[in-house]
Amino acid sequence: MADAPLTQTELDALRALDTPTVCNALELVAPARRAIGFTVQPLVCAYPDLPPIVGYACTATIRSTRPADLSPEEARKKRIAYYEHVAAGPGPRIVVIEDVDTAGIGFGAFWGEVQTTVHKGLGCIGCITNGSVRDIPQAAPGFQMIAGSIAPSHAWVHLVEIGGAVNVHGMTVKPGDLVHADRHGAVVIPHDVARKVPEAAGLCMRRESVILEAARKPGFNVDILRKALASADEIH
Repeated sequence: MADAPLTQTELDALRALDTPTVCNALELVAPARRAIGFTVQPLVCAYPDLPPIVGYACTATIRSTRPADLSPEEARKKRIAYYEHVAAGPGPRIVVIEDVDTAGIGFGAFWGEVQTTVHKGLGCIGCITNGSVRDIPQAAPGFQMIAGSIAPSHAWVHLVEIGGAVNVHGMTVKPGDLVHADRHGAVVIPHDVARKVPEAAGLCMRRESVILEAARKPGFNVDILRKALASADEIH
């Protein structure tokens, strides 16, 4: 990560925005990313009433349809190495895990009561995965889970790779990437424009407000819309 981590105030400014608004802002400050860097398939949000999450990515891949080809000791060492990866780097952290077994719906759940509690204790605020999650009522309070599905069993779930690039529903994420997510999905915010996003989001909302205000008034018609669109274009 070339740029210095965002301050708490800067993170709070991003957290105050929903993910679609962040995507709108990125269209202004990073137009080359207009069609990349965000999830493009539906995900299940375990706690849609929680506020958006924003943090730095820790990554891994998992499988769950067959047992790991590791001894118990080797599996334990790998799990500890994974937790070391998760606990390192600037916070807050979001774990992004790609399930490489299934086509975006998950088979065995990596995430549940135990893992959410452990990860929250290590400084993580949520997870994003194309795999499955479970234990919705028992998960660590405030820990967001955005996933391919909700399922009852962890089956043979095990870690495959720790760190490196992963892809969750079209969104490629590397360790240290800044990720924003809510019930709509997730998007990677490039570090070099992250501090510009709140201002750009404000511009987008001011432009939209002109159109929304006009559309909500009695007597709204195409002529009024034409004028509102022209007025919105003049806002810079």
